Amino acid sequence: LSLYSSPARETKYVENPQSQLEEGVSRLRHVMEPYTAWCQTELIDSSEVDTDSSLCSDFFSEGCEFLQNPPAGFYPRLGVIGFAGIVGLFLARGSKIKKLVYPAGLMGIGASVYYPQQAVSIAKVS
Repeated sequence: LSLYSSPARETKYVENPQSQLEEGVSRLRHVMEPYTAWCQTELIDSSEVDTDSSLCSDFFSEGCEFLQNPPAGFYPRLGVIGFAGIVGLFLARGSKIKKLVYPAGLMGIGASVYYPQQAVSIAKVS
């Protein structure tokens, strides 16, 4: 017998109940699981076939080339469109929906001012 023995304690692990958000995310993940698995197998198969000409590296190299040699007036236009998004965030106090709609709307309006032909073509498609 030990002089310093203590009685055995019974401990139980009690898991906190999930919130509605956690349950919703869990259900969404279970519903989307077949699609994400399919996408992962497609990406793995395409990367095994040809690793030199991946779409991501082509996209980023084209983007870098475009930013190194931009068309005239590109950066001022980009600044105005980005500033419109920041103003939209500033104006969208309170509601989460406003925080999504206002910046996107103001940036869309700014982009349509600078690129009217592309805006018309997008409007015709949708």
